[in-house]
Amino acid sequence: MDPPRKEVHGGWATIKDLKDPHVREIAEFAVSEHNKLEKTNLTLRKVEGGEIQVVEGMNYKLVLEAKDDGAGMVSEYKAVVWEKTWKHYRKLTSFVLLETH
Repeated sequence: MDPPRKEVHGGWATIKDLKDPHVREIAEFAVSEHNKLEKTNLTLRKVEGGEIQVVEGMNYKLVLEAKDDGAGMVSEYKAVVWEKTWKHYRKLTSFVLLETH
């Protein structure tokens, strides 16, 4: 199921339903990949915002709240995931710390 959005080919559009199961799945993937690449132990708490871009597949730009299970701190991150659903392909292209609470 595609997340509800305003369709804009090439441009970014706001994701209307941040609780959509597919959006949550993309967010979980982003945190999991970041943990593997950076040897961190983050746990996704919630998706705070997001945009989607139609390219050769879909780009998801998500603002995530995650907890560092080691340090106990909660922080906001911006993650970008590229997905090609027809190839069952996902790639984390960016994961940046925005703010620590």
